[in-house]
Amino acid sequence: MSKKLLISLVILSTLIGGLGGFIYWTTSDLPNIKLLEEYTPLESSRVYSSDRKVLAELYFERRTFIPYYQIPEHVKKAFISVEDIRFYKHPGVDFIGIFRALWEDIKAGGFVQGGSTITQQLARLLFLKPDKSIKRKIKEAALSMQIEQRYTKDEILGMYLNQAYFGTRAYGIEAAAQTYFGRSAKDLNIAEAALLASMPKAPSVYTPFKNPDKSRERRLTVLKQMLDNHFITDAQYNEAENTPLPLKPNFRKYEAPFFIEILRQNLESRYGNDLYTSGYKIYSTVDSRMQQIAEESLRNGIISVEKRTKPGVEAALIAIDLRTGFIKAMVGGSDFWKNQYNRATQALRQPGSAFKPFVYMAAIENGMISEDRINDSPISFAGAKKGQRWIPRNYDGKYHGSVTLKTALAKSLNCATIRLAAHVGVDNIIEMAKRLGVRSDLQPYLPIAIGASDVTLMDLVSAYSTFATGYRPNPVFYERILNRDGIMVEEREPILEELLSEEDIDQIKILLHAVVEEGTATKAKELNKPIYGKTGTTNEYADAWFIGFDDRLVVGVWVGRDDHTPIGRKETGATAALPIWLEFMKKAPLQTLLDQSP
Repeated sequence: MSKKLLISLVILSTLIGGLGGFIYWTTSDLPNIKLLEEYTPLESSRVYSSDRKVLAELYFERRTFIPYYQIPEHVKKAFISVEDIRFYKHPGVDFIGIFRALWEDIKAGGFVQGGSTITQQLARLLFLKPDKSIKRKIKEAALSMQIEQRYTKDEILGMYLNQAYFGTRAYGIEAAAQTYFGRSAKDLNIAEAALLASMPKAPSVYTPFKNPDKSRERRLTVLKQMLDNHFITDAQYNEAENTPLPLKPNFRKYEAPFFIEILRQNLESRYGNDLYTSGYKIYSTVDSRMQQIAEESLRNGIISVEKRTKPGVEAALIAIDLRTGFIKAMVGGSDFWKNQYNRATQALRQPGSAFKPFVYMAAIENGMISEDRINDSPISFAGAKKGQRWIPRNYDGKYHGSVTLKTALAKSLNCATIRLAAHVGVDNIIEMAKRLGVRSDLQPYLPIAIGASDVTLMDLVSAYSTFATGYRPNPVFYERILNRDGIMVEEREPILEELLSEEDIDQIKILLHAVVEEGTATKAKELNKPIYGKTGTTNEYADAWFIGFDDRLVVGVWVGRDDHTPIGRKETGATAALPIWLEFMKKAPLQTLLDQSP
């Protein structure tokens, strides 16, 4: 053997050994692909209504996992055409494709073609950093071949399509189909599949919403590839080519947004980031049909009031199932997307006469009944400052002398109620309100009897539910939560606390029914069934309330302005709030409650 040949062999073996050592060193710390057996991509959680409508998606990355066998063949072929035409033939690394890409790179003097297969892209997405180093390329190839040995081609393609980013905050093929076309991936047509197949290479460049010309050109490239590879016919190609591009993304806005936001905050405090990544199925208590009626009733009510006054009126509504405490509808204002302030749960407002039932309930528990009498005549008390007098007056300035408790509440007589409060004791009234669920600070002075201390609509409605049954149900926002595999994570059972005796409930219901039959809420008789409730109006008509219930629902409505200025002259609980309540109760289908009986 010649000396030159010997030297050449030594150099060659050294190079091979060095290359082998480099490859061994590069692949010595490969991730364990067995982790793919537990492959669980970040997935949006979904909130469902009690009638099984999707109300909201909660996510960091909008993604909904879809099994590979639910992805249509023409969708798969669109991606294969443009990403990896030899996908079903190579072992994870397409050596023919690599040599072709290498030749193009040499001719261009730099990286112009990657030559990566779909399997390599999956390995990169799941395990590696997206740099262009030789070390990463070797790792990518080694991982790809391991993946191919363990999984079928369709499983690999399914994992890739569930992991890829499609722009517009859409991760995975299902979220992309929903975002770009408002439909499921299994319903995509050829033109839509081709457009989505064009996106992963450069989502911001090929988005139809910002660059329609480039998007159309890229889609045409995919369609030509599909035609050249006999995946579609000439007729299908022509039809897809002339299909219009989507004009705007289908971002999912919350349905029942005020309700969903409270639910989201509650669940985030319990589940943290898992709420946005673990694909939970959250079955809420809200009924989508009742919610829609509540929103319509509120909108119509505001329009009606603003025809009589000036713009800027707000309102809120809460409906609770008396038997369970399930929140069936919640509206916290006229437009969540302009102002997220929830007037149903956050706004502290004076309840006016809507607070009076706590006074009468304290009197009943103290031994009085609906036919006992109280004097309704002018009255005054020492004011806060020396020499001042507090002189409460009835709404119409008239006085009625000796009246029954039933008449005093039905007519909402302030002076009679204040005398009753003085007899019962302010501390007992506050204790009653707190026991029934009012959580805000209540001022220990007689004006509390006519609603001078702030409360929330949520607390007032919850407390009124106790007047209906004697039991106070804790408000419930969701019934159960399942994980992505359908396994129960949490289930909420109604919690009913008995607070009032049956005899006392009978008495307060006589009073609250009289409000409807002969008092300030006679308009509610239009429902032609037993209704119980109370109106409320504050000084200068700044707040208008009606809280009422039948045998299944307790519903509360508040109307006012955020700056506490008057709604408008004579805009009382009966004229501003009760019409909203009444429209909701007329339209809210009883069947929805019957369908969901425990």
